[in-house]
Amino acid sequence: MPFLYKMVEGFDIVKSPEDVPFYAGLLLTSYSLCQAIPSMYWGVLSDRIGRRPALLIGLAGDLATFVLFGLSKSFTWAIVTRSLNGVFAGNSAVVKSVVAEISDDSNRPRMTALLPLMWNIGVVAGSAVGGLLADPANQYPSIFGRCEIFRTFPYLLPCLVGSLTTAMGLFVGLFKLKETLVIPPVAAVPEAQENGAATESTPLVVQQSPEQQQSMFALLTPTCRRVLTINVLMCLAISMYYHIYSMFAASPPRDGGLGFNTQGIGISLAISGLVVIYLQLVAYPKLVQKYGTLRCCQIGLLGMVPVFFAIPFLSLLSARVEQLVANRVPVDLLVSQSWMSPAGLEYGMLWFLLLALLLARMVGDILAFTSINLIVSNIAPTKTTLGAMNGMQQFSSTCTRIIGPMLSGTLWGWSIKHKMVYPFNSHLVWVICGVLIAVSWKMAMALPSSVNVFASGQLPRRRQ
Repeated sequence: MPFLYKMVEGFDIVKSPEDVPFYAGLLLTSYSLCQAIPSMYWGVLSDRIGRRPALLIGLAGDLATFVLFGLSKSFTWAIVTRSLNGVFAGNSAVVKSVVAEISDDSNRPRMTALLPLMWNIGVVAGSAVGGLLADPANQYPSIFGRCEIFRTFPYLLPCLVGSLTTAMGLFVGLFKLKETLVIPPVAAVPEAQENGAATESTPLVVQQSPEQQQSMFALLTPTCRRVLTINVLMCLAISMYYHIYSMFAASPPRDGGLGFNTQGIGISLAISGLVVIYLQLVAYPKLVQKYGTLRCCQIGLLGMVPVFFAIPFLSLLSARVEQLVANRVPVDLLVSQSWMSPAGLEYGMLWFLLLALLLARMVGDILAFTSINLIVSNIAPTKTTLGAMNGMQQFSSTCTRIIGPMLSGTLWGWSIKHKMVYPFNSHLVWVICGVLIAVSWKMAMALPSSVNVFASGQLPRRRQ
């Protein structure tokens, strides 16, 4: 949320600008914590009551709590409503199970690619909406200047616009979505057997099906543990990035940032995401078909490593641009300068390099996360354990979103306060992100090629 920095800054609890990263981290952590706790149980619940009711409950709750978040006037209200929002958002693992159940080997990579596509479109569009529509009474006084509700609640409008997509999803789920989980009927048990009395037809040994024998812990094979560990490290790095980028872009160059306003932050994220649709729907399925799911994951992870190390160096260019224009003119006001001036050229170079790095990160994100989602579904032994498997992935992912914002916000605030040498200066968070992705890549290189195959869709081999 591009407006998070300004939102937290306006709460009475913040005493100085250096406190903003900490409280912003608390706000994001509360969401992730409340998303993590029930996420695994959403998957298990959907294995029992069905995918459709689990999805509808989550959508209805998400819609209501996000609108309430837009009405925040205090830090307490914001953290309570955001926490409730996280509880209902924890059922996103159910969607992965639905996609796996309605697809087959011929279209599973393309359909799985739709999930991170929707996520990335949501991130890009949400960032743009959050940046462009935050505090509309002051940003667009000719249109919203007389709207008292937007003066009282400056961040309600982006939350209302964002909730429209949730409302559409709820409508489609109510009237169009059919149940995808097919549970085989249980054979009738004779009355005598129910009472404990044996008959001539009672088997001496009752054999349970593989689905009945599976437990949550039985799913944690060595390969599963390695995949989930890779997923945790990836998600920790990306959650730190999503939180710190807004702080980095909003902070002045003297503190290691870019000096952008909310509009600049939203635009930078929106432009870098324009290629998401092509990458997800066209490029990724072709790459999976040519190289395989595992190889795409490895390439995506490797490609993100240098990006995280390079991004913080852009602050040096932003600081130079400010020096060229007057030492006091914010970077986002340079639109009034001539593009052919030295400051204009370097400002254009700043945007070019920033968008190139953000695009490279987006490509790596798509390759790595789409592949890891596919791999998690592939290693589920049966279709009736898909919900549990995806629930474990969602739980591990959301746990990192608890740590990531708090860790990145705390480290960012500490690094800009103490002004230490590299890598303990403003580069510290970015270096940690790069190291986490590098470790994920190293572990992904050790995964077996069997993760490329959808295990629960394979027929068991007959014994000779």
